[in-house]
Amino acid sequence: MSEATVTVDKSGERVQRMFGQIAARYDLMNHLLSGGIDIYWRSYTVRTVTPKGNSPILDVCTGTGDLALTYWKTGKKQIPVFGTDFTPEMIDLAKNKFGKLNSAQEESTANVDFRVADTQQLPFENDTFQIVSVAFGLRNVADTHQGLKEMLRVCEPGGRVAVLEFSNPTMPGLAGFYRWYFKNVLPRLGQLFAKNSEQAYSYLPQSVTEFPCGEELTKIMGECGMVNVSFTPLTFGIATLYVGEKPEETGK
Repeated sequence: MSEATVTVDKSGERVQRMFGQIAARYDLMNHLLSGGIDIYWRSYTVRTVTPKGNSPILDVCTGTGDLALTYWKTGKKQIPVFGTDFTPEMIDLAKNKFGKLNSAQEESTANVDFRVADTQQLPFENDTFQIVSVAFGLRNVADTHQGLKEMLRVCEPGGRVAVLEFSNPTMPGLAGFYRWYFKNVLPRLGQLFAKNSEQAYSYLPQSVTEFPCGEELTKIMGECGMVNVSFTPLTFGIATLYVGEKPEETGK
């Protein structure tokens, strides 16, 4: 579905307020509602888009920092990792999570720097990061194109952009059950465990349904300047990993 037909309310204030309200139960709900598969999906992302060298890594829309921390651990705690999210409550939880992990890691030589920042206007210089990632957050960015362009701007030439996002499975039977579960079961479970005034778990299925996936999102990534864009459906297409590269600088 193209951006012109998206009707879900992704206004910055609403999304920020909504995720602030569910921050304390965010990890629990993610694991419960995905059956723990979200942990595998992040691990697969890091194994597929593996760090090369010691240039820093950036994870945007980081939430409570799970993907950023997975990159930190995979990089043997020697590669600087940054995580940004425009919801302060999420960043506070990410910092606490990192503090607990790092307290017992005497061999660590690099920290994870969590900051409050909007993906549409990242506070970093051009060509800074070897990998710029996002997990289950791009669909919450008000302007998808702008978010992807900013991710590419701060990525090094030859670096990679990784987008892990929910998608719409096409397998007969599963697709129908998936839509029914997302529409009828997930919102009730979410509201039960993480009460909020913004209907966060009704927003989730709506945002997933209306967000471009598969070839459509790879096309958008190409329009934003990425090359060699590919996508890999995960767990029958419930999630998809997209990977694009920033073109090498010419004249070298």
